Amino acid sequence: MSERRLSAVLELDAVVKHYQAYGDEIVRAVDGVTLSVAPGEIVALHGPSGSGKSTLLMLAAALMAPDAGAVRFEGRDLASLAAGAAADYQRRRIGFIYQSFHLMAGVPAVENAAIKLLADRMPLRQARRVATTWLERVGLGERLNHTPDQLSGGERQRVAIARALVNEPHLILADEPTGSLDSKRGGEILALLSGIARERQAAVLLVTHDTQAAAVADRVCTLRDGKLREGALDATATVLPVAAPARWRAWG
Repeated sequence: MSERRLSAVLELDAVVKHYQAYGDEIVRAVDGVTLSVAPGEIVALHGPSGSGKSTLLMLAAALMAPDAGAVRFEGRDLASLAAGAAADYQRRRIGFIYQSFHLMAGVPAVENAAIKLLADRMPLRQARRVATTWLERVGLGERLNHTPDQLSGGERQRVAIARALVNEPHLILADEPTGSLDSKRGGEILALLSGIARERQAAVLLVTHDTQAAAVADRVCTLRDGKLREGALDATATVLPVAAPARWRAWG
């Protein structure tokens, strides 16, 4: 067994997830995927719509179980977790950045960002203080008490990113985290994720079509028809270095 596999935060070992579509058609969303992500490593995952990328993230988050193969977090098979242990894993060990935000309507940004801490019984004042720090890091220090309907799509995305990072996860699963952001903000968010990976030794699995991701990723993989291969995100793209704003470089 390789050193990478021994030290991996996330391992997918010959993972299969198929769906029944119309009639007798079987959709091979994830078809024998083997992948590992080490501490401090960023893996960018690219592929066409419907290629199985979001399914792979859901498997890594223990939000669904594979039909075959194994998904492991720090050596532990996620399929072995009881419901309570799976919820603890999702709340304490990972950060999931959803493409569709999943913010609570009518709830201020600071409390949306703090939801995992509050669910873990952290006192409200302390949870708000921690969430405020992360909202400031994503450039929303002036929008703490704005509800989702008072925020732009890009601002809602940044609240969702702060919520995913607020528990300082060991594993970050990001589904198009820059999809609602302009190129400047997108580059800043990628730099933020890169900084966390390097400083906190978090593993990052990043689903993206953003060519800037190649500047921060250690590896780029393509998922097509459920099959995984390593390769460039876009061979024709010119990728510029991504630099974090100074206020995001110190993690304290």
